[in-house]
Amino acid sequence: MPRDLLLEIKQVFDMVITPEGRLGSRCLLLSLMFLAVWEAGSGQVLYSVPEEAKHGTFVGRIAQDLGLELAELVPRLFRVASKDRGDLLEVNLQNGILFVNSRIDREELCGRSLECSIHLEVVVERPLQVFHVEVEVKDINDNPPVFPVKEQRVLIYESRLPDSLFPLEGASDEDVGVNSILTYKLSSSEYFSLDVKTNSDDNTQIGLVLRKSVDREETPTHNLLLTATDGGKPELTGSVQVLVTVMDVNDNAPRFSQSEYEVRIFENSDNGTIVIRLNASDPDEGINREISYSFNSFVPPMVIDQFSIDSNSGEIKIRKNLDFEKVKSYKIRIDATDRGHPPMAGHCTVLVKVLDVNDNVPRISLTSMSLPVPEDAPLGTVIALISVSDLDSGVNGHVTCTLSSHAPFKLVSTFKNYYSLVLDSALDREKLSHYELVVTARDGGSPSLSSTASVSVEVADVNDNAPLFAQPEYTVFVKENNPPGCHIFTVSARDLDAQENALVSYSLVERRVGERALSSYVSVHAESGKVYALQPLDHEELELLQFQPRQPNPDWRYSASLRAGMHSSVHLEEAGILRAGPGGSDQQWPTVSSATPEPEAGEVSPPVGAGVNSNSWTFKYGPGNPKQSGPGELPDKFIIPGSPAIISIRQEPTNSQIDKSDFITFGKKEETKKKKKKKKGNKTQEKKEKGNSTTDNSDQ
Repeated sequence: MPRDLLLEIKQVFDMVITPEGRLGSRCLLLSLMFLAVWEAGSGQVLYSVPEEAKHGTFVGRIAQDLGLELAELVPRLFRVASKDRGDLLEVNLQNGILFVNSRIDREELCGRSLECSIHLEVVVERPLQVFHVEVEVKDINDNPPVFPVKEQRVLIYESRLPDSLFPLEGASDEDVGVNSILTYKLSSSEYFSLDVKTNSDDNTQIGLVLRKSVDREETPTHNLLLTATDGGKPELTGSVQVLVTVMDVNDNAPRFSQSEYEVRIFENSDNGTIVIRLNASDPDEGINREISYSFNSFVPPMVIDQFSIDSNSGEIKIRKNLDFEKVKSYKIRIDATDRGHPPMAGHCTVLVKVLDVNDNVPRISLTSMSLPVPEDAPLGTVIALISVSDLDSGVNGHVTCTLSSHAPFKLVSTFKNYYSLVLDSALDREKLSHYELVVTARDGGSPSLSSTASVSVEVADVNDNAPLFAQPEYTVFVKENNPPGCHIFTVSARDLDAQENALVSYSLVERRVGERALSSYVSVHAESGKVYALQPLDHEELELLQFQPRQPNPDWRYSASLRAGMHSSVHLEEAGILRAGPGGSDQQWPTVSSATPEPEAGEVSPPVGAGVNSNSWTFKYGPGNPKQSGPGELPDKFIIPGSPAIISIRQEPTNSQIDKSDFITFGKKEETKKKKKKKKGNKTQEKKEKGNSTTDNSDQ
């Protein structure tokens, strides 16, 4: 709704006020709440309330006007904040009504400003929303006119002619509008009348006019009463005694060329800068025309502290730097007094208007923040509310706000000098969990001034990463006849998430191993990842487990076979290590789990038993390998870590037809190996006959 229409409606409400200053019963509520409307395009609610309203006075149905349900006010953490005076107004969360919480003094809140409003920020969360509400505080006539002194003294020479004017100091009223418009009345006198004029600055100047000549010998003093009445309903008055003293001698007072001078000067001008040079004239001769300039006795100490005047030259200079943000104008009454006996004085007023310069840096305030930000937060999520301000005026006080960091965030202007920091692109805590943002506020002055504020944004973790093992497959070696419940291996997985999202539990994927379930052979501890053999494993009873070969160390090519001590393919990864026996050097040796599937790397021999509690391995050098020099480069014996088994190895001659079992064997007890040899040899022969293998392996 246009503001002009709002003002017209306000005038209608003002017309229903009774002569006694009270509203009719039908308009009582309307006088407390002027109007609540959404201004087009701004999302702002406007209310009106008179100052001095009692506690509990109804202001507006703020929840209803903002489109919020009463039931969601508490769950969504409805709250009202104000930079001005947040304790003056309150919201009843049960009915959503905005009411007066404590005494509102318009003069204390806004001084003599014609417009006085309390700006409220209404914030609700889940999701975060912010609304802007302005409550206009209407003035009531609660301040009477006040004169600066209890008694005003006026000196008049008996030689002064009728119609001579003697300035008086008027009253002031802290109210605004019609309540501050003053009319003056002087007590009845045959010698004096009152002159009231309004100058170009809308200031009222009053003076005492001499109606007929006075005679000091007849009446040396005149006591008058000056009364000021404001325009409020009911009207209030103030009064001051005017004591007129009639003096003799000098019959011409100094005169200025004009009664009022206006000067414009920039704030922060150097001390000693000349504001104006006054010049008064006196038609008398001799000492009676010599003039001394001074501040009038009604000039307040603040002005005297700010300016100085040269009594001889009439120059007014700056004593202390002017500050536009503190005082925008000064009204200085000047007396030009001659040196006659008695002296006579002329009067003028100097109006000093201070011009603004860009001397204030913008201020940044973070009014509300929603941290940390979940990494899966949707685009447009509000992270923080930011307000900026500048004490300067015009373009010097016009502030723009920018985000200088190249981050997945942006600033959105919401209302005047208010911004929202929102999410502009997707977050990923695993890539970056912390952002340091810099908000820059810059005014429109020339040169412009700026300030910055840092916003630290933490990204909260969301469970969006699955646990990962270090490698897709592990090879585990287990001796048969192990004790039940023995620990055979430990798996470890890592999760890129944080805290509880990174806690990993382990479980076994069930499958069949022959006639039995895998879980009857092994188990895994859910928290530690330790794998246990649940029963003794029998090498002869379990089937061969085939493990996926992978590319070995490029220095070696070989083929190998393995009979595991359990009927299961344990999908864990860890390279096997063969360690040299006593007297030999340590040697990293490629295992079957890292064998290459390429044909030139060798073939996998059929499984052959090699004694009690052991398995049979067969190795050979790959073709074309430059390290195929002689057996002297290989250790004679190896042992399996954690096992008493000993491996014997010798190099296979070129184009040799020797059985690969002569190439490498290992076992524990020689007698037991011989008993097993026949049994395993029979199994090998059966496999050869069936065409399952091209190589004959037998234990040595």
